[in-house]
Amino acid sequence: MFMTDIKADNLTAQFRTMIRDAKYPCVGAKSALNHDHIDILVARDIRCPADDARIHSALAGFARRYRADPQPFQSLAVLFRDPEDLSEKGFEQALWERVQALSDIDAAKHQPYDPRVSPDAGNPHFSLSFGGEAFFLIGLHPQSSRPARRFMTPALVFNPHDQFERLRAQGRYETLSQAIISRDIALAGTPNPMLAEHGDISAARQYSGRAVSENWRCPFKPHHEALNHDR
Repeated sequence: MFMTDIKADNLTAQFRTMIRDAKYPCVGAKSALNHDHIDILVARDIRCPADDARIHSALAGFARRYRADPQPFQSLAVLFRDPEDLSEKGFEQALWERVQALSDIDAAKHQPYDPRVSPDAGNPHFSLSFGGEAFFLIGLHPQSSRPARRFMTPALVFNPHDQFERLRAQGRYETLSQAIISRDIALAGTPNPMLAEHGDISAARQYSGRAVSENWRCPFKPHHEALNHDR
């Protein structure tokens, strides 16, 4: 529904158009776009490590800016030019390959893993961490079974975990979450089977958008020094 056949140099414009679509369910993304709080980076092939250093640099910079001004809603979107024909499993594999590579760069730069979350991908309090800031990841690609996760090429959208905790503390999270879920059901016709609250089950199951079984195991292994998390 949100896919169009255009050249890669228009990816940024098409990403913005997708979010502005009246039926697009994520009202948080709409707010971020309206306030110019979505940073967009265009990269090459999601299966290739060529842009990993550049993506990590963008993530680290984004983390610093977010900590300096931690207001919702803010996101960093990485839009990949290729490929357009990955299956859901193929996209999931590529997503975790890029995430692992980015995390390895983070560890090599001696960045701390955000102590507010768990680095264990099987832990209910798991989140990714880059530049010392925890992130929730949303993957999009053309072949996604969920309409809200379809974009013309692969994309990874990094959202600071802290902004959701701040919304919870303000009593705003539940209203926002229910609005997104209702709009997603209206778009897809069915609820997203992977949705779960942070602290109930690992959010890693939600990242790719593919419906995974109960025995699915996340391949992510952080290599940061002194991972002493109590969660």
